[in-house]
Parts: sequence; C-alpha cells; structure tokens
Amino acid sequence: MRDQSPIERTVRATLHARAALLAGFTTCRDLGTEALGTADAALRDCVNRGLIPGPRLFVATEAIASSGGYQLRSENRLAVPPRGGSGRGGGGGGGGLPRAADVADGVEGVRAAVRRRVGDGADVVKVYADYRRRVMRFPPDVEGPGGRVLFPPDRRERNPAVVLFSREEMEALVEEARLADVPVAAHAGEARTALMAVKAGVTSVEHVFEDREECVEELVEEMVKRETVWVPTLATAEESFGRDKFNRCKERAKMAFDKGVRLAAGGDTGVFNHGLNAREMEIMMEAGIPVEEVLVAGTYAGWLACGGDACGFRFGWWDEGNRADVVALNADPREDRKALRKVGFVMKDGRVWKRDGLPVGMIPPTQWSEEADDLAEQPAPRSGHSTSLTADAAPFIPALPGCTARPSGNPTSSELSWETDSFGV
Repeated sequence: MRDQSPIERTVRATLHARAALLAGFTTCRDLGTEALGTADAALRDCVNRGLIPGPRLFVATEAIASSGGYQLRSENRLAVPPRGGSGRGGGGGGGGLPRAADVADGVEGVRAAVRRRVGDGADVVKVYADYRRRVMRFPPDVEGPGGRVLFPPDRRERNPAVVLFSREEMEALVEEARLADVPVAAHAGEARTALMAVKAGVTSVEHVFEDREECVEELVEEMVKRETVWVPTLATAEESFGRDKFNRCKERAKMAFDKGVRLAAGGDTGVFNHGLNAREMEIMMEAGIPVEEVLVAGTYAGWLACGGDACGFRFGWWDEGNRADVVALNADPREDRKALRKVGFVMKDGRVWKRDGLPVGMIPPTQWSEEADDLAEQPAPRSGHSTSLTADAAPFIPALPGCTARPSGNPTSSELSWETDSFGV
C-alpha cells in the first residue's frame, strides 16, 4: 500500500464514513488507527458534533500489543531507527517510523495501557492477543533481484500468528477495562489464542482464521458459556485467502452459529472497500445462516459488540428510548441475496441521510443568522474604521460586514436550519 500522509488519511476517513452511512451502517466500531494515534477519536467527535456525516463511531484509538508484536518494520534499520533510539549498529539519520500500537508488557504494563486508552477517549479497548511477530525471520518477498527468500520453511507456516500476552497479562487487561466499564475486543488469528482471550473474559473475538491445534470445538463451547461475541470477518477472509481456506472459515462460522455462538457482522472493512460493508452479511447467508439471524448479526449483535449498555446508547432493535435509526431496502433479502446492497432510505438519530436511493443534506447550504441580517441593513463602515468581531470570533480572521467570523470558518450546527422530514418512529 502506498504511504499516505495524515492529512490524506483524514480525508479518506471522512469519505469512508460517508460511504458507510449511505450503505446503511449507522454504527461502526473502529478498532485501531494503524499508526495514527487518536485520530479516530477526533473523527468520532466530528461526527458527533455534526461537522461531517457518518455512522455512530465507537473507537479504540491505539490497539494494545506487547513488545515487537504489532509494529511497522523495516529491514533498513540504520536509515530508519525506531522512535526514541538509534538503529541497530548505531548511526542513521532517519526520522523513525510511527508506532502502530500502544506497547505494554507485564501485568502492570497492560493495566497502564488500558488506562492510557481510556484517558485518550477510547470507547473500546482493542488488544492483539496474537500476531505475526516473527515476520522478520523470513521477510516478505519483493520484486527484483535478491528479493525472494529462496528456501522458506516447508514444515510450518512461514509467518504464523503467535501469542503476544500471557494468561495473567490478558486477565489483568480485561479486569482493568471492566473497572472503566469499557468493552474489550481481541484480535485472534488462531483458535488457541481466541480461547485464551475468551477465558480471560473479553467482550468479542475478531477473526479466528486458523485452528492449527484443533481446539475450535472447545473455543465454541467457551464462547457459548461466556456469551462472547464472535466477529468472524468473513469478507476479509474472502479477500485474503484462497478458496479452500475461505470455505473453512465459513464452515467454522456456521458451526459456531449452530451451537449458539452470537455472531456479529464486522468485515474488517478497509481490507475491502468501505461502502461495501454488507458483503460480510452476504457471506453469512451464503454459509447457510438464516437471513433473519444475519440481520440480527448486523444490528442487535453489533450493539453487544460495542459493549451493550456500557456504550451509553441502545440501538439495533425496536424499543422506546432506542436511537431512531431506520434503514429501508429496495428488495427483500429473503428473495434477493443482493438486497442488502440496495439501500433506499437511511435515518440515523431521527435525521434522514438518504431517500429514494440518493443522499440528503450531505452539504448543508450556508445560511444567514438573524444577527447577520440586522448587520447587513446597517451602513457599511467608512474607510479607516474597524468592524468589530463577535465575541467568539478567532483572531486573524477578517470580519466582513454582515458576516460572523468563526474559528472554523464554518457556521455551527446551531446556526444552520437543517431541512429534515418528520417521521413517526
């Protein structure tokens, strides 16, 4: 993937939020910014303040991983030393790579990391229970002479996921999150790691693509017993793996559903394009899960994955006091397996964002305030006279006659008369 500046990534995130909302997803979890700090919390706040359209976001800020577990890596360690130190062998003048996770080791270390995430505004704690830590043993192949490892291992996977935390560390992390009333989502590529995370008490497990130790049956039993939500990210499996491995992932998800595991529809969007989020639910249906249960996975189960009542809202089912989120399709998913792509109407928090298949109110018109209208009727100041700014205007912003200058350069939501239709919800 091409390197992207923080500004470009922010612009892309703004477009992705719009695409998800128009696709009918009124709530999303964002489980880690991938080396962009707390930018997801800032984007969430922009949505909450009405500055940009988007889903209701529950964010993790930085994911938590152990030393060497989840980080940007470079073979040129001399030119690009790690943050806060020199490269291997000394020397080097590179600016360093940004950290990809909040690194924590030991029981006290993981407790401190949870506290940092909560303090930075996380709605959910994301922990890498395992990851491909040993990737630099056999670095990925690249094009060009000498770019391939000639003899990679043939008795095991080249870069398998390995456990990043001990049982004691995982239990301490979950306990600390509970003290803050924050849910925990555990990335687990391997079934054995997912089993450890479930026993530690995490809220949800993400992925589970491998079962090298053949313990998925025990994992399913524990998830049922502890009411753990499983987010199988089947759309990412489809994008990333060959047909046989993808089919195994679907079969495991169906088996888990049949035995009573609560599945939630989260596709790890970004691996595939935002706006195509419904592909995860389509694959669930292809795996043999009934349509009605797939809709539950995309609604109520999503609320559970966000922490249930701990998230501060209720959504995903009809009840008095729940958020007024309504999505209408132009086809019946019981008859048309592509119906979830055909979103004709989207309402979030009582506001209509899509009607008759078209966006509504994405770019609000600039409107004059009553105060500005009064000022417009007054004589313009003569040359040499200054026009006073309003009390909340920022310095260095020119105030024009009849206009209110603001730090953002844009009117606040209280000054805009949004055009919304009234619906009986």
